[in-house]
Amino acid sequence: MLQILPFIRHTIKAIKLPKKTMIGGIAILIIVATFFYYQYAQFNTMIGSLEERKSTLETQLLATKGELDILKKQDQYVINKNLEGEIANIQKTYNKAVVTYENLLKLQDLPAARLPAGQGRQGSQSIEKLEELLASSLVMLSKRNYASAEAALTTINAEIDKEKEKIASTFSIPKNVPTDNTPPAGGFSRQQVQIDIGTYLVDIVSADLGSTRVIVDTASESDCHDNCPVLSLGDYVARNGAFAGVNGSYFCPAEYPSCAGKTNSYDTLLMNKNKKHFNADNNVYSTVPAVIFLGGSVRYVGQSLEWGRDTGIDSMIANQPLLLSGGNIVFGGSGDPKQGSKGSRSFVGSKGNTIYIGVVHNATVAEVAHVLKALGLEGALNLDSGGSTALWHGGYKVGPGRAIPNAVLFVNK
Repeated sequence: MLQILPFIRHTIKAIKLPKKTMIGGIAILIIVATFFYYQYAQFNTMIGSLEERKSTLETQLLATKGELDILKKQDQYVINKNLEGEIANIQKTYNKAVVTYENLLKLQDLPAARLPAGQGRQGSQSIEKLEELLASSLVMLSKRNYASAEAALTTINAEIDKEKEKIASTFSIPKNVPTDNTPPAGGFSRQQVQIDIGTYLVDIVSADLGSTRVIVDTASESDCHDNCPVLSLGDYVARNGAFAGVNGSYFCPAEYPSCAGKTNSYDTLLMNKNKKHFNADNNVYSTVPAVIFLGGSVRYVGQSLEWGRDTGIDSMIANQPLLLSGGNIVFGGSGDPKQGSKGSRSFVGSKGNTIYIGVVHNATVAEVAHVLKALGLEGALNLDSGGSTALWHGGYKVGPGRAIPNAVLFVNK
């Protein structure tokens, strides 16, 4: 502050103001000079504080980085990273084990695979060997030997595919089954159908829509997403007084590990005989084909959303794929191995006023479309297969299969 006084005296002499005015000016100059001096001092103090804070923060940042570097090198960090990898290996190998187990169940569902050893093939012995291999792979998984477990599961799946091929190649149509490419006019028929891609065994039931009502019955009377009720096809037939029936839509069997939390449930649209809608809000599956039973006629739609939730019908059921439409094949195959493997395939079809249900044996889904076209059907929809396959006409003609959540039935009007 003292450094400013000579500057003020010099300024006053230079200006040569009156004495009173000069005294007032001196006062103003002292006030202004004091204000700027203290502002300048505070600014310097603030700059110094910021520099000190910056230095402190940089020191703290370097210390934190050093701690992080040390932590990364510590065992706990490494352990956590190893655990992440181990969990991923467990999940991957477990999922593969589940798929393998379910593939083995599907192999067991094939009729020829259930033959006792000595009856045409070593069916049960092959299954037992695969079961032993699967058990060994699970032991490896429990011991965290993931690479060996995964290799074993790969081998098992390859062996399952070979067994399926063996079953398909050794399948033979029973003797004395007539060859006929014309479906029965009414009732049940077991016949061989010869087409350019092979000869197929077909069990088929036909009925006239003038005297037959086609209904879909369900074990549940409302939407069900887990632990859903199921019945045998024979139970559905009995409680409705039906004279024929076939298994219905795809569902998630209780014995499949991947079905945990959704056992015996199905996702596709359906309206049962009591006009109850199922999965009506499941728009994801509304693009699945469906068959609609209208009383005296049958209608097929490429997407079940085309049904429009009409209740003025007897029943409807969605499943996939649609096989025939207008007498033409509309399914030529897909990349789905479930549809591309040989097996017993259930279907519902029609021609004019005649309705058909049945099973084509040892066929892919695409081959079923060719067989039904050769029989002269105009429309047809694929139904569930494998262990669910069942056909009834005065008793089981195929099956009984596993208990199912819904079924397609023929009832006299």
